[in-house]
Amino acid sequence: MNYEIKCSECGKPSFNLLDFKCPSCGKPLIVKQKIKFNVKQIYRDNHSLWRYVKFFPYIKETEIITLGEGWTPLVKFSGNVYFKLESLNPTGSFKDRGSTVLISALYKPLKRAGGYISEDSSGNAGASIAAYAANAGLKVKIYVPENVAGPKFNQTQFYGAEVVKIVGNRSQVAEAAQKVEKGKFYIGHILHPLFRDGVRSLAYEIAEQCDWHVPERIYLPVSAGTLFLGVLEGFRHLAESDVIEEIPKIVACQTRQVSPLYHCFKGLRYTQPEKLTSIADALVSVNPPLLDIMVKDLKRAKGDAVAVEEKEIMDAFKELARKGFFVEPSSAVSYAAYKKQLQNRKLSKGDRTAIILTGHGLKTPLKP
Repeated sequence: MNYEIKCSECGKPSFNLLDFKCPSCGKPLIVKQKIKFNVKQIYRDNHSLWRYVKFFPYIKETEIITLGEGWTPLVKFSGNVYFKLESLNPTGSFKDRGSTVLISALYKPLKRAGGYISEDSSGNAGASIAAYAANAGLKVKIYVPENVAGPKFNQTQFYGAEVVKIVGNRSQVAEAAQKVEKGKFYIGHILHPLFRDGVRSLAYEIAEQCDWHVPERIYLPVSAGTLFLGVLEGFRHLAESDVIEEIPKIVACQTRQVSPLYHCFKGLRYTQPEKLTSIADALVSVNPPLLDIMVKDLKRAKGDAVAVEEKEIMDAFKELARKGFFVEPSSAVSYAAYKKQLQNRKLSKGDRTAIILTGHGLKTPLKP
């Protein structure tokens, strides 16, 4: 096989693509590629993430479920700063990268099994999974927090999914989605390794759009970790394949309220807030199940972490909008973190920098 799925803790392999955790010890699974990235194997006439289908060996090219996701613009903002506009994916967020790969890999066995799939989400992932499940003809039930943003809640329902609001924190939403019921198959985007694996396509695109001379720094918002881990794995694959010289410095950006990765990475004590009030309502994982993996990988990659305040997020959100970039406040967290490090002289204006803007502003309930 050209890939392996194994436990992040005990190392035992998993041979069932439907597994979302290790069958032996219950810890998260990871996907590792055994094939090198080869620039000559890119389908250059395909302007979606599926131009890289050769590097997703567990998916048959004839069984791809796609809405045209990926190959989003990398636009120059100012000087050496570029924005990767993930908000222009079909459902309005980067989550479509994971959804297209996950649903493409699983829809046939799921259809054979019958029943329906379940997912837990703060909004964007639920909408994305609902869209791709609809395209594949799968029934889906999405579990969301009771305070889910209205636009995301509506979007998910319009795709035809059954949406269940859960009273409680983000962990309780996940517990409800994972509860064993007849005919129910849990494919949660946080835990299922194929979802994270789909996100590595973002790293390939940034590298290719930069003619394989990657930026020195990448800023991205972090909550549950699917974006961070996927992007880092993509750059790691390129470096191990000798396509790029080195992995960019990945800067994990979090809100002060939801910053377990920042605190753990910096060796600080993190106290969960009793109630989340941040305008960055897509970043809500105060106790992410992949935290240990994130800390280990961020240290291994010699990256960095930044926590930003609410005013910094709002200022960044408004500044982006007035420059023509209308994104979710959660996306503005990465730009706020960049500005903070620039002000604190943690980076040079000469560093080529890519800032990932993850979700569209039309998803926010904020009003002018």
